[in-house]
Amino acid sequence: MLRSSIARVISVSITSEFHKFSTLHSSATSPAEKFYSCVQQNGGNIEKALATVRAHLDSSCVSEVLTRCSTDQSLLGLRFFVWSGLQPSYRHSSYVYAKACEIFEIRRNPRVIRDVIESYGVEECLVSVKAVKVVLNLCKEAKLADEALWVLRKMPEFNLRADTAAYNIVIRLFCQKEDMDSAEKLMREMSEVGLYPDMITFVEMVKGFCNVGRLENAYQLIKLMRGHGCVPNVVVYSALLDGVCRNGNMDRTMELLTEMEKDGGACSPNVVTYTSVIQSLSNSGLTMEALGILDRMIAYGCTPNRVTVAALLEGLCKKGQLEEAYKLIDKVVSEGSVPNGDCYSSMVVSLMRYKFFDEAVMLFKRLLDFGLKPDSLASSLIIKELCTEGRVLDGLQFFDDIEKMGCLLSIDSDVYSVLLHRLCLHDHMIEAAKVMRMMFDKGVRLRTLYADDIVEHLKKCGDNELVSLLSERFR
Repeated sequence: MLRSSIARVISVSITSEFHKFSTLHSSATSPAEKFYSCVQQNGGNIEKALATVRAHLDSSCVSEVLTRCSTDQSLLGLRFFVWSGLQPSYRHSSYVYAKACEIFEIRRNPRVIRDVIESYGVEECLVSVKAVKVVLNLCKEAKLADEALWVLRKMPEFNLRADTAAYNIVIRLFCQKEDMDSAEKLMREMSEVGLYPDMITFVEMVKGFCNVGRLENAYQLIKLMRGHGCVPNVVVYSALLDGVCRNGNMDRTMELLTEMEKDGGACSPNVVTYTSVIQSLSNSGLTMEALGILDRMIAYGCTPNRVTVAALLEGLCKKGQLEEAYKLIDKVVSEGSVPNGDCYSSMVVSLMRYKFFDEAVMLFKRLLDFGLKPDSLASSLIIKELCTEGRVLDGLQFFDDIEKMGCLLSIDSDVYSVLLHRLCLHDHMIEAAKVMRMMFDKGVRLRTLYADDIVEHLKKCGDNELVSLLSERFR
């Protein structure tokens, strides 16, 4: 019977391997291989040659071609990248843009951006606005403001006219660079060439002015928007409000918030708006004022979320106002705004951050006793800190309780390694074996940082079985 079973397994294995071989053989010329061969064989205007390739284009295919071109064909690889980004059945994701920048080290070698555009001119290629935008998006990913501006200035040479979206990319880059003079100049230039700034333009400019502390310029932009027929909405107001908060001007913050509430409609403050104000007040130690904004928020009909509550708890714990923190939790839970498990998890994290460790442990225990599921961050922080404090069995008890609730998947994988390491160091070998087998079952890898220590300790204890298991499964 056993031989028969083994025979079946071997038979299935051989059939499976044969099937894999057949599949590999039949698809030996993969889409990436076809595109790469085309790039290799057509060193000139590769775009016409690429258009004749009949192969499926997707992100993995593009990444493979770029990788193969990266060693000595970076220019052609980038030409392929631009071409592939124009195909109707495929669109580059932000991940692929990031991958291209990484493969060709564009941030470290920005010259390749100019090389691509210049190569189109040398070969007298037809270039579309869409193609230029692919190059501009590479600049955006690599945060290359000067190169993006250079690309924008080259467009007329290809009989192309930049649109608002192209200007927005370059303006955003100069705002991120905190070169607001250049960004402002580009915005004025848009009007001179018959373009109109849109909501994206204004939001980026407002953020940029706020980041460099030029709040009056940001306020003027709000007025300018109306002149351009672009009605300010909650997004641009929130950007301005966030900047005013970060610059510590609380009087101006309250005036602006009142203005938003009064205008209503598209300018009505939302949960992000109120939370931004609450975070600023809490960070400044104005916790009672922050709680006042919470009341104002609820009265306006805007429901707080977990981020709002976490910001308030953070501020209250920082000032040691634990009683107020618990009252806050009771309030939001009774109103049904945020689940109590989320509230208490955030409270545990804040208590840990401000060194109220014993309080955090007691709260975490109560949370488990009431059958409330803690979140990943709270669970991981508590167990790791208990292990660090030498209370490894207490940490293991919490670990077991969380397992019974079916929440282990939410625990940071590092917790397993820390727990196993401390159990071994304190000679709790039965418990260590249990954690180790759980790691096997769940496919959790042992961190290299702890591996040598654990193996050494197991050898000293003469636990060859666990050493063997460890070597077999984790090495």
